[in-house]
Amino acid sequence: MIFLGLLDILGPVMVGPSSSHTLGAMRIAKFARKFVATIPREVAFLLHGSFTKTCEGHGTKKALLAGILDLSYDDERIAESYNLARQQGLKFTFELADLGDVHPNTVRVRLFSDEWHEIEGCSIGGGAIRITKVDEAECELDWKYDTLIVVNRDEPKALMKILSCIDANIANPYLRRINVLQQKAVTILELDESKYDAEKLRKLDVVLEHYFVPRDQLLGR
Repeated sequence: MIFLGLLDILGPVMVGPSSSHTLGAMRIAKFARKFVATIPREVAFLLHGSFTKTCEGHGTKKALLAGILDLSYDDERIAESYNLARQQGLKFTFELADLGDVHPNTVRVRLFSDEWHEIEGCSIGGGAIRITKVDEAECELDWKYDTLIVVNRDEPKALMKILSCIDANIANPYLRRINVLQQKAVTILELDESKYDAEKLRKLDVVLEHYFVPRDQLLGR
């Protein structure tokens, strides 16, 4: 038996017109914003597939900028996101791109604050998204969980040391070797709770960088 929630039937509260081409796009950009934890100085959006056709009519471009600005999903200022971005000194560009064999509703978000980062994700319907790449690491995050992202040295016992800093159940782990020559890896952990010792994690000899993305509140989880 399949149980449906109210959100599955009525859809999320949002500024439209499309849950896939507007809300989904905004959520991907908002994940990127939460990842860097600030409004970036510069952002480039690479639009793939159907996003190249809906970017104007369905407000995909405005929604992407609104996500970077961290507006709420029902904020009427989403329609004014171009002006809001310019007022905050944010440089932004949009490009039509072929990102390869990916979902039709895919966008790659490149952000620059003190350094460049890249988030790639797709909108899969009803406002649901899947984050498929964080910088160089491939993953499949639905943003239903708190997400801890650690760039670490690729060496024995690195994962054990990282896990010693976490006091929460791990829903989904992603471990990726990203550079063999530099001995770098990425550990992505979806957590049921945001219980981890950030200071202890930062001081670990195997940790190069770490980022925390709190779960999205859109779905009421």
